[in-house]
Amino acid sequence: MVRHRAADKRLFLLPLFTLLLLGACAPGTADTLAPSSEPDASQACPDEPASPPMSIYLPQDGRWEFPKDTPTGRTPSCEGVIEIEGLGPFTFDPSEIETLRPDVFAKGHFSLFDVLVHLADKGWYTLDYHYDECLDTHVIEELNGQMNWWYRAHYAGGWYEISAHRMDLYPYKDGAQIRMRRQTEDYIGRLYNSFAGEVMRMSQHQGRTVIPEVRVGTAVYENVPVSAHDARADVLQPGTITALDVLLSLADQKRINQMKLTWYGSIGNADPVDSFWVEQIDDGDGLFDQEASAIGGGWVYETGSLDFPGFQGSHVHIPADVRPIVSPEYMMWYWLG
Repeated sequence: MVRHRAADKRLFLLPLFTLLLLGACAPGTADTLAPSSEPDASQACPDEPASPPMSIYLPQDGRWEFPKDTPTGRTPSCEGVIEIEGLGPFTFDPSEIETLRPDVFAKGHFSLFDVLVHLADKGWYTLDYHYDECLDTHVIEELNGQMNWWYRAHYAGGWYEISAHRMDLYPYKDGAQIRMRRQTEDYIGRLYNSFAGEVMRMSQHQGRTVIPEVRVGTAVYENVPVSAHDARADVLQPGTITALDVLLSLADQKRINQMKLTWYGSIGNADPVDSFWVEQIDDGDGLFDQEASAIGGGWVYETGSLDFPGFQGSHVHIPADVRPIVSPEYMMWYWLG
């Protein structure tokens, strides 16, 4: 059963500036979700084929706009599983899940957090949570009477990763694996402190996403304003800012001359992928400006809080074109030669 309520008075070990910010914001509320039927474990997964690879070069005709005929991602339809410490695995039918973030996800798409709420709504466990405007995310108060929960996850063909990305902004895809584990109060406090810092940074910039430092190869850009380009309106709502929008915004600011992006429906045993991979960032400095080769190369990235750098939480394998961001502290793009 889900109990969706306003924030209580528990302290998450946040510093004074964050506590002041939390006190200034009123936590969001919503109606209690109604229970629904149990998932059908016998449901077959449709064998929808992956779209073939497709490369695009930007700009096209002098404009940094995606062509209208780009592929679209498949809607989740296969039976999925989430594992919860102390409770075990639970299966679910993606077609039954509705997102708590319709401001972010297009119809038919949802987040990992939506999976957790959906199963609680069915009565498999109790879940107390609320949406906190000061953190711009949903906060778990208690799951089955216990506090301090966080997740690890990965897509098909991947491995479980430490993630400091908001759970309700992590897009679900068929084949995704999710684990919920209890963490220390200090760890949860550090996570929420990083989220509060992002919201405060947006407030300081009148609601705009401005990233203090963006590194692309050897180039360093400071205080980069980011705007939405709606490259993935099939998955995300118009106006949602993604990690890819950071590069497209640098291009708008004439700091990038050309980019090559290639759509992959699948890569090896990773299926679905259904995203664009960045295979060229030409900024004119003569370093790593070339396209990726057929046997290697390309760009990978990380973004988030400096408290969770690299594989401590900022480097997770969410494709840049479908990774919603709020106002991260940094971003880095690495060339894999």
